[in-house]
Amino acid sequence: MNSNQSIGKPRHFGSDNQAGICPEAWEALEKANRDHAVSYGDDSYTAEASNLIRDIFETDCEVFFTFNGTASNALCVATFCQSYNAVLCHQLSHVATDECGAPEFFAGGSKVIGLEGRNGKLKPDIVARSTAHHRQLHFPRTSALSLTQATEVGTIYQPNEVKELCQVAREMNLKVHMDGARFANAVVALDCHPREITWEAGIDVLCLGGTKNGLAVGEAVVFFDTKAAAEFDYRCKQAGQLASKMRLISAPWVGLLQNDVWLNNARQGNARARQLEEGLRAVAGLIILFPVEASSVFVRFPEGLDTALRDKGWIFYDFPDVDGTRLMCGWDTTEDDVNQFVADAIEWAGMKKSP
Repeated sequence: MNSNQSIGKPRHFGSDNQAGICPEAWEALEKANRDHAVSYGDDSYTAEASNLIRDIFETDCEVFFTFNGTASNALCVATFCQSYNAVLCHQLSHVATDECGAPEFFAGGSKVIGLEGRNGKLKPDIVARSTAHHRQLHFPRTSALSLTQATEVGTIYQPNEVKELCQVAREMNLKVHMDGARFANAVVALDCHPREITWEAGIDVLCLGGTKNGLAVGEAVVFFDTKAAAEFDYRCKQAGQLASKMRLISAPWVGLLQNDVWLNNARQGNARARQLEEGLRAVAGLIILFPVEASSVFVRFPEGLDTALRDKGWIFYDFPDVDGTRLMCGWDTTEDDVNQFVADAIEWAGMKKSP
């Protein structure tokens, strides 16, 4: 029996998508499944989930529930971009690298332009320079800026950083989209109100992540610029994102959002990532690549350690774009999971040092 099997219930570090549905969301889903309800979103569960989101962000907003993050991001980009437009984002963002061209497809051929930025974050001056360059007629006209919170490498935009980027976007007449697949992790790390890093800072639309936060399926598209949401329901329908049994998508959000479950789930993932970082610093030759601010730890393993850990049954993903490996913690990652992984890594390092 390998050491991963000895944990009993293997929880890996490949992705927070590998985790199941959290108990509170499961209970809400079961409740919604007991009887009939009006279809296509005209049900009490969808209304309750939407109102909970409005309460959390302390503002009126338009809320749409979709199946996944790819569609959420792509349809938001399409809302802000014509075929001759472009959206700016970090070069590592999902919009640029992990959506299989969906933003360009749904926006009729608009261009996604990836920009450089240290630790996965954009800077106002970089955005301003790029925007000015792409105002020329021979380039696509830039119409939107996309930010990721928390970023693809697990770092977090501070409230003032979001505000500064949105200010530059406003000066350039750009709409601002936020990919918030792990937005909850950013909120708990910053210990702030969700409004402080969204509409108060200038965000027009947020793709609020649910799947990575404890849901089985489903994201929420939250338009703070309510005028921009006009006809977004038609985009969802055309893209196959309008669930006929919408309550089975929206009801788990009720369980997730009530009693701060969504924040507690994120808090668990963040805490385990910090524990993992601290433990792995004891492994000789291992390099931590980025500040650990949310629920992921990016490392560069000493040669041979990745293979040894995989041989023991651990699952994690390599990220060639950063020449490293991502270790992702989820809402259900336990201290024992982390301790066992670290112990296996330290054991290998000790064996390598032995004559």
